[in-house]
Amino acid sequence: MSVHFIGAGPGAADLITVRGRDLLERCTVCLYAGSLVPTELLAACPPGARLVDTRELNLDQIVEELITGHREGHEIARLCSGDPAVFSAVAEQTRRLDAAGVPYDITPGVPAFAAAAATLRQELTVPGVGQSVVLTRISAMATPMPPGEDLATLGASRATLVLHLAVQRIDAVVGELLPNYGADCPVAVVARASREDELVLRGTLADIAAQVHAAGVRRTAVIIVGRVLAVPGRDSHLYSSARERGAG
Repeated sequence: MSVHFIGAGPGAADLITVRGRDLLERCTVCLYAGSLVPTELLAACPPGARLVDTRELNLDQIVEELITGHREGHEIARLCSGDPAVFSAVAEQTRRLDAAGVPYDITPGVPAFAAAAATLRQELTVPGVGQSVVLTRISAMATPMPPGEDLATLGASRATLVLHLAVQRIDAVVGELLPNYGADCPVAVVARASREDELVLRGTLADIAAQVHAAGVRRTAVIIVGRVLAVPGRDSHLYSSARERGAG
């Protein structure tokens, strides 16, 4: 039997992948973060499945649930919000499963930044404006950022920045980005992307902090900063009539 780390998507229950839903239908144990994962997904689990809300569990307790379920012969789902590839704490769990000899696999999900871009009806890589996207966070209330990954350093590239776990420190974020991006740089904040109570704030570095405070946004939000949000770009080479195309 295996532990399946499954990206549950950004919030809307129907944004889980087909593979992820199929795995849930087989798993007789399911661990999920009740504050982040839509509970509607749990209906896909088999009748009588053991459902464990991990919001009050620490890492050792979560891993013990996974190991115990494996030893008891269960197939186990570990539902992760968004996509397990970023800011999911999957690595620390899989390291311990490796040490315990417990097999696992990982199924990707729709990340929060992709859901936010879809809400904004926005491509984050616009030809001639921005072709790089930096996914990052800040160190407040989390592990420290590695040297050279502070916002002032990352912002020197003026690439499109997507910040997770940072909206509660919006004033500090703005202060670090202003020297590189300028007060008129477009910003969007998408809270609870894809959910029924989704909230979108649009502005610039000059006014976005005031909007965030006025709206009372404190968590579960993505901040997107960059000229791609407002400046039109040229057409890409992908569909250009001048591009040489192969047969078929």
